[in-house]
Amino acid sequence: MTHDLDDRMHFAIDLARRAGELGLKYFRDLDNLAVESKGHQDLVSEADREVELFIRAAIAEAYPQDGIVGEEHAAVTGTTGDVWVIDPIDGTANFVHGIPAWCVVIACATNGETVVGVIHEPSTDETFYGRLGGGAFLNGKPIKTSNAASLSEGAVGTGLSNRAATKNVVTLIGLIMAEGGVFYRNASGALMLAYAASGRLLGYAEEHMNAWDCLAGMLLVEEAGGAVLRADPKSVLGQGTRVITGGRRLFPRLQALCAEAFAATH
Repeated sequence: MTHDLDDRMHFAIDLARRAGELGLKYFRDLDNLAVESKGHQDLVSEADREVELFIRAAIAEAYPQDGIVGEEHAAVTGTTGDVWVIDPIDGTANFVHGIPAWCVVIACATNGETVVGVIHEPSTDETFYGRLGGGAFLNGKPIKTSNAASLSEGAVGTGLSNRAATKNVVTLIGLIMAEGGVFYRNASGALMLAYAASGRLLGYAEEHMNAWDCLAGMLLVEEAGGAVLRADPKSVLGQGTRVITGGRRLFPRLQALCAEAFAATH
């Protein structure tokens, strides 16, 4: 099984990098990019759809019996219990406005448990990756979550979910700042999770995330020695989950603040 996971991880790393190259071609030619709105602050571009089709085709060729769940196209039901969970461009709002903070996200889950996670940021050529039980890495070097004990020692990534009350994240930010902390948001939840895994951020919290945005990053945080609020494997692929992650010393405090901030809609 370990060998298979290594194979899947290396396949996903290579695929994410190739998909990132394709995304960069669109990113460098934004004047000709077709963009439309899916809802409030929710954009999709021709690049999202084409990169996802590219990723899906590669998975279908290499693992034809596996399922696929992605943001832009209909789910494919497999027969193996293994499901590839993909976001071709996380941070589309950044992408279409020329901000170089977007990433390709590829995860693999077995019966709802994430076993491989890759987050590739083409603009910086950074690839965060790991597999269950194998540690987490950035471009070949091991990464670790923050060892900070206080919110005043760094920044916490905060996500804005359009499936939750806006005021709740404002409450969370207020609670973080009241303890001497600061919040960080770059409009790519997956990238912020990668930053939490690598210790750049103390942690990351969002009231609700879709599976394709969070599964890879949550695995990386755990494999980097951090703590996460565990998702329900039975429902996460279809319904998403609440996300709270961080270094182990800080996680209990962050979890308590999130419980207070998100209580209104729990």
